[in-house]
Amino acid sequence: MNVLITSASRKVLLVRAFQDAAARLGGGRIIAADIDPLAASLYEADGARLIPPSADPTFIDALLDVCRHDEIGLLVPTRDDELPLLAANRARFEAIGTLVLVSPPDAVAACRDKRRFADAASALGYETPRTWPPSVDAPLPAFVKPIIGRGGRGARSVRTRGELAAALTEAGGDLIVQELIEAPELTIDAFLALDGTPISCVPRIRVSVACGESVVSRTVRDPELVDAALGLASGLRLAGHVTIQAFRPPDRILFIEVNPRYGGAANLGFAAGAPTPEFAIRMARGERLEPRLGAYVDDLVMLRHSEDRILPAAVLMERSRP
Repeated sequence: MNVLITSASRKVLLVRAFQDAAARLGGGRIIAADIDPLAASLYEADGARLIPPSADPTFIDALLDVCRHDEIGLLVPTRDDELPLLAANRARFEAIGTLVLVSPPDAVAACRDKRRFADAASALGYETPRTWPPSVDAPLPAFVKPIIGRGGRGARSVRTRGELAAALTEAGGDLIVQELIEAPELTIDAFLALDGTPISCVPRIRVSVACGESVVSRTVRDPELVDAALGLASGLRLAGHVTIQAFRPPDRILFIEVNPRYGGAANLGFAAGAPTPEFAIRMARGERLEPRLGAYVDDLVMLRHSEDRILPAAVLMERSRP
């Protein structure tokens, strides 16, 4: 089973996790793809491919060519902008024997739009922070974020009318305004089979966050949160690895958003006992997955750090060639 990871960028640990999973399952090459020839993951993977950006009209055809050439059985997208395109074209990849690890188009759309997500969660019976129209008259303090955003860009708390007005002007009004919640923030890494069956779920508290990503996280045991997260994921018809974020005030669960893809700190879940890269490969091979709910280590702490990769310039030039 060869695997293609798109927008691999600096996701070296994700590449390694799939390499480890492939080795445990009998082998296979992990191919990294990116638009940037200097993306670190290209030099960690077993093979590297340069592809056009997702906004390019040739994006899907280019990926199909890579999948044919490298006999890819599983394609793992990792960037939000790719998800709608790949969800809409999943049948074209299945026709050449490639499973795309992506949720259905309507599920992806509901997760990408923060306002639509809040409405969908509410319709399913789950709470989100109270939401108001993007107006300087919204109650304060509040938290604002782009309706479609990533990496925490443009998301911040506002406590004065001036701060709220500035945020609205900066974003052109394309913001969601919610109540400011002072409570622990958790991320739930879940994996669901293609038919929606929950396979694993690992909640972790975001101890320290930088640029929208956890840099210090700790797994926790919270059955109520797990049940709610899996209920939300099933209700949205999600599949594969999904990253769910929630606030946890006493006696409440407030869902913030869902990223229907691997998140930057997913490695903690793998180490805790939910090796979802292995689940994904098994699923692509047509195997039936057995649920492992609750089978993870709690109070496991992850301290993220950067790592340098030193290479001869000739290697960079070689990987830069089409």
